[in-house]
Amino acid sequence: MHMTSVAVAGASGYAGGEFLRLALGHPHLEIGVLTASSNAGSSVGEIHPHLSPLADRTLTETTADNLRGHDVVLLALPHGHSSALAAELAEDVVVIDCGADFRLTSPQAWTTFYDTAYAGSWPYGLPELPLSHGRQRAALLGARRIAVPGCYPTAVSLALAPGLLAGLLDPTDITIVAASGTSGAGKSVTARLLGSEVMGAMSPYGVGGVHRHTPEIEQNLSAAAGTPVTVSFTPTLAPMPRGILATCTARVTPGATASAVRDAWHTAYAGEPFVRVLPEGRWPSTAHVLGSNSVHLQVALDERIGRVVAIAAIDNLTKGTAGAAIQCLNLALGLPEESGLPVAGVAP
Repeated sequence: MHMTSVAVAGASGYAGGEFLRLALGHPHLEIGVLTASSNAGSSVGEIHPHLSPLADRTLTETTADNLRGHDVVLLALPHGHSSALAAELAEDVVVIDCGADFRLTSPQAWTTFYDTAYAGSWPYGLPELPLSHGRQRAALLGARRIAVPGCYPTAVSLALAPGLLAGLLDPTDITIVAASGTSGAGKSVTARLLGSEVMGAMSPYGVGGVHRHTPEIEQNLSAAAGTPVTVSFTPTLAPMPRGILATCTARVTPGATASAVRDAWHTAYAGEPFVRVLPEGRWPSTAHVLGSNSVHLQVALDERIGRVVAIAAIDNLTKGTAGAAIQCLNLALGLPEESGLPVAGVAP
């Protein structure tokens, strides 16, 4: 059986470590060169003690020369660092970027929210996203460059897209409040992420429409609706290491009923292995998707005020980043989409 070699740039971070955890259980992947920036020269065991099969491997410097010679290169780098490196890699290599560099199709949206030059866009790696003209999966089959979605956009887009696709939601009246665990901010040491600051507290950030995931969310939902969508998005920091719970509300269009709403969500995700619309009355919890590539969804219609409430739970490091990368890798290489990806979470 042919094994696919994969190099990981940025292997010392949370996203890189989570990718390696999943890759170790993938029947078709062989882990190649692992690179880092400030942690170059360290062993994997020093940085990721839980990855015991890789404990003796040494992290090398992140250069194109070190990454060459592999079938797949995963870029788990800070925003703005992927485009130059990707340009040095051969066109026949599958390059999967976990950063934001290639997610947005609008140069204006990029320059409004980011402080680096616009690098263009790659096929967007959210296979399950229902579109006005099909499903995003089709763009990933055989692709050689893929942009992994942001963690918040993954949860929010899958929570709301079915209602917009079905014409049940007002595309101009959508409000999102989402809570994320601290791993979403990466591994850099900052005072606001210290345990003494986070434990027992929740706090908002990126308030007032300035969070960088806002244009990505609008891009996805507009593709589902077939018309421009605007959102009010407020992220919050929760006292947990990983997970996202996105609570999304939208005004319904005239004549929408509770049964039509539920039917739209069930129809949109029928047959999707990683998206589960929960039984009526059961609500998503981040604890139930921990360590899995699953998305748990629930939707209800508040008939008194005419608003849909759609809630999604994901693990931000798995389905929100590294699991999505594995899923996209599988589609790009013609492997079974579910290979190496856990559907069941870890409990307690």
